[in-house]
Amino acid sequence: MTDTTPQDRLHLKNRTKLVHAGRRPSEQHGFVNTPVYRGSTVLFPTLEDLSGRKARFSYATQGTPTTAALESAWTELSGAAGTVLAPSGLAAITLALLTAVKSGDHILVTDAVYRPSRIFCDTVLTRMGVETSYYDPAIGASIDSMIRPNTSVIFVETPGSQSFEVQDVPAIAALARAKGICTILDNTWATPLFFPPHARGADMAVEAGTKYLGGHSDLLIGLVSANPEWFPRLRATFDAFAMCAGPEDVFLSLRGLRTLDLRLREAQRQALDLARWLAARKEVVQVLHPAFPSCPGHSFWKRDFLGSSGLFSILLSPCSAAALAAMLDGLKLFGMGYSWGGFESLVIPFDCRTYRSATAWNPPGPALRFSVGLEDIEDLKADLDAGFERMRTAA
Repeated sequence: MTDTTPQDRLHLKNRTKLVHAGRRPSEQHGFVNTPVYRGSTVLFPTLEDLSGRKARFSYATQGTPTTAALESAWTELSGAAGTVLAPSGLAAITLALLTAVKSGDHILVTDAVYRPSRIFCDTVLTRMGVETSYYDPAIGASIDSMIRPNTSVIFVETPGSQSFEVQDVPAIAALARAKGICTILDNTWATPLFFPPHARGADMAVEAGTKYLGGHSDLLIGLVSANPEWFPRLRATFDAFAMCAGPEDVFLSLRGLRTLDLRLREAQRQALDLARWLAARKEVVQVLHPAFPSCPGHSFWKRDFLGSSGLFSILLSPCSAAALAAMLDGLKLFGMGYSWGGFESLVIPFDCRTYRSATAWNPPGPALRFSVGLEDIEDLKADLDAGFERMRTAA
């Protein structure tokens, strides 16, 4: 068996690409996986080589064979010109933004954005002299009215990480490109398997590989991919910061990559089943799942996405804080904790009212976000059914 190249894999399906991308067994003495390269110093055989940095790797902050394997695989999967790695999803977001902004700029950010992204914009970027305006995620091409002469970035997250509005990314990206504005997309929910970011118009795409790429709740990693126009600038910013992901996390991400398609499709199946079950319950007012017609922007999901993942939200009928606590505190299978995309199911309550600024968030009652894991779906339903019974008793 010979190593395959990206050119060899052009006609292959994503599931096959995930198995072979970023692997060169012939360079690893025949071993299937790229090993973990730990280290900092790289030795050069001659002064001429050292002076001219004539080596594939010259220092570990610029990469190792382990990081290069994941970068090349993700570049291929995303349809990008190149990828850099960061030590967390938030680090990837900040790296992408710092690549595209300078003092005096104005940026547009979806009001449904991941809250730590908002905090970065409102604190660090504000101190740098960058002004942020938040926009209604349903705005689409009408975002044109918010663009200023100094607007440099439109930051898109689709769907929103809690409220799940789906945006018209192609329309926004086309408008931005015509005006020389960089479109940055947080694509963590869908991954490139369910939303090819650069084919849909994103200049840079951010992923929290902590979620589905890792898949086991045991690592932190972020990835930023970019098109040919933006990758040189992204790489230069990365090199200036040396914001490196740890070698063990990169190795675990490569391992997760091989089963990403299988796990993501199972998460999709499980989440759709549970969402339909919840939609039929009297305690649930609305299911916020992009594949449901009741979800804001569903038509864009249907047009642009290739699937749905295991994360969605529900809006409950009004109930007391004590009744909600009775439901959640007694759950046996759903853990309460941040992040998502692992093998275990999670639930958190959330309330966007305190930080939304461009849109109003007025749910009828409590809102819950679910990350559906790999447990048996009937066991998950039974756990929630018992939780709803505790809620009714407490009420």
